Amino acid sequence: MIKYLGSKRRLIPDILTRVEALEGVNSVCDLFSGTSRVGQALKRTGRYVHANDHLAFARVLAETFVATDSHTVDYAALTDAIARLNRLPGQPGYFAQKFSEEAQFFQAENAARMDTIRQAIEKEPEELRPILLTSLMLAADRVDSTTGVQMAYLKQWAPRSFEPMVLQTPELLPGPGVATQVDALELAPNIDADLVYLDPPYNQHRYVGNYHVWETLVLNDEPETYGKANKRIDVRTRPSVFNQKRTAREALAELIGSLRCRYLLLSFNDEGYVSLPEIEAMLGAWGEFQATAIPYRRYVGASIGIHNREGEKVGQVSHLHNHEWLFVAKRSR
Repeated sequence: MIKYLGSKRRLIPDILTRVEALEGVNSVCDLFSGTSRVGQALKRTGRYVHANDHLAFARVLAETFVATDSHTVDYAALTDAIARLNRLPGQPGYFAQKFSEEAQFFQAENAARMDTIRQAIEKEPEELRPILLTSLMLAADRVDSTTGVQMAYLKQWAPRSFEPMVLQTPELLPGPGVATQVDALELAPNIDADLVYLDPPYNQHRYVGNYHVWETLVLNDEPETYGKANKRIDVRTRPSVFNQKRTAREALAELIGSLRCRYLLLSFNDEGYVSLPEIEAMLGAWGEFQATAIPYRRYVGASIGIHNREGEKVGQVSHLHNHEWLFVAKRSR
């Protein structure tokens, strides 16, 4: 899976334990799915999963890992397609220019092959495209030169960036599911699931900016860019109400209030814009709930420290750990 700020990989055992303790949870909606790690874990338990996110690259990951039923995949065609894409020579284009020459996210040869492979995927059968795009993202992520987010690239090339990019067949899961790309507030009142899992953004960091390369790779729209990292110009015009301190509390309250599911599972960081008492008030109005604090290591940038644009360390990070709160609520009838 791609490196992802806010990934719930380490929290999944706690999430699964709480879901298993609930009665009658056969279907789940992951409303802010990201890389779909939680959705995949729930699908592995045999549950029907609906994964949703407002970003295109997250939708593609969910189409691959949640919506695709491995029993229906033509693996011979998929294997042939991946082998065919791996044989393509690199032809420098938009990605080579933006993310190798101007911004050093990828070595030149790998970036050129990203250009060639991305265009070739458009000619593959429609049912294979999400899987092939996922394979390309995973392959590129293994040879990038970042700390895990695409707000910036490393001052010196990462050792892994010198490796040749190789596409592999993603691990697909059996069983049906669905993937959507809809605004969470718009979708929430219409969700048909026993349980809704909420992992909303909790501070100012917008995922379209943190992972703008994947968004551009999937959309294949060659957008105008800005800044040293060559972020998509629409990063400036795609704010989320959950990323703004003045609107985050009202947005979360509206979201929770509009849900009609039997159970709600919410994870939220104790450094978020919405305080613990505020969340408890929202959930108390919705139903009965329990809350658990789980120690969590902060994002990788906290370990690296604070640096200026020249790469010089200029400040001290206050702390390296925080808490992730897990709230389990049962709707009052």
